[in-house]
Amino acid sequence: MAPPSTPRAAPKPGAHRPRALAQPSPWPQAPVREQQREAKRNAVLSTAAQMFNERGFHATSLDDIAARLQVSKPTLYYYVKNKDEILLECVKKGLHLILEGIEASRQAGGNAVDQLRACMQVYADIVTQPFGMCIIRIGDEEVPEPSRTELRRMKSEIDQAFRRLVVQGVQEGTLAPCDPKMTAFVIAGALSWIGRWYQRGGEYTAAQVAEQCIGTLMHGVLGPGHVAVAGR
Repeated sequence: MAPPSTPRAAPKPGAHRPRALAQPSPWPQAPVREQQREAKRNAVLSTAAQMFNERGFHATSLDDIAARLQVSKPTLYYYVKNKDEILLECVKKGLHLILEGIEASRQAGGNAVDQLRACMQVYADIVTQPFGMCIIRIGDEEVPEPSRTELRRMKSEIDQAFRRLVVQGVQEGTLAPCDPKMTAFVIAGALSWIGRWYQRGGEYTAAQVAEQCIGTLMHGVLGPGHVAVAGR
């Protein structure tokens, strides 16, 4: 007589069902979330810079910035701590743009005059943009320490870059003998003033303003054959 067969265990419910494929999370991945946050933070800074330039720093409130962005004021605190931080970041962005442009001009090579003209072009272009205008129209006086010292260090780097090019140009013979410190002050001062009075949609475009100002700085205002006499 054959031994009784061992009864098979009943299959567990769902034991033979194929595994469901994992669904992608609808929540953005960390790198994507960070990119989105940075883009929104830049929108806050850009909008604030425009309003500071239009109205002035003290006349612009966080409520004003939030209203233009069409968000609530508490939303801004996710991206910035306060209005002082916004101003600091706006001015820093403008200075970084100038320093990066000056370095790119240096890397491009050429003699001192070529590099000086390129640096002047960079400076003139940026002070007609919102972050660059903040450097000129608001400045670092409204920024508390120690951030103010950091901004002034960055400004000093720009000044030193102009001075080095002036010294190099005099040594090459491509620039007339002059006081490098005073000449750098005149160049930066003249170009900075563009950021004070320039208005988009005016008689001249930003490119035309830059071209004429740089041309005057490079060639002066005297006609051919005229020589300036000191004290007259």
